[in-house]
Amino acid sequence: MQQFVQEGHLRWDSLGEYLALAVSLEDLAAKGNPKAQVLGDALNEAIGQLLDERKSPSRKVNEIDNRGSTFFIAKYWASAMADRDDTFSELAKSLSANEEVIAAELIECQGGAQDIGGYWLPDPAKADAAMRPSKTLNKIITT
Repeated sequence: MQQFVQEGHLRWDSLGEYLALAVSLEDLAAKGNPKAQVLGDALNEAIGQLLDERKSPSRKVNEIDNRGSTFFIAKYWASAMADRDDTFSELAKSLSANEEVIAAELIECQGGAQDIGGYWLPDPAKADAAMRPSKTLNKIITT
């Protein structure tokens, strides 16, 4: 967090959270929710692709950080879901088509100090602006 506040680079790796979510979905499926199994299987596929493509956060400023790896997990997960359910096709296409722009926006925002309104108790609006710097990705998410 200190590096994020000072340099705008968040090197936290959420791989553990992604894996925990996949296992949670699998557990939910085992308790009678077959749709959760589809989500879990697709997320596991996305995690594998994230690792294969080496899209985990770097420790260096102006390289992929947690925001970038989160974009890639979303892109890969949407693609894996689109293979299973047409409902996700438009999202997957949009994320793929805008990958270069989004990835660039998530790098370009780095390098400067981030005012999030406080280290221990950040201001929600300021933290949201710092954590969601890609206008392109934000537009895709809201549509």
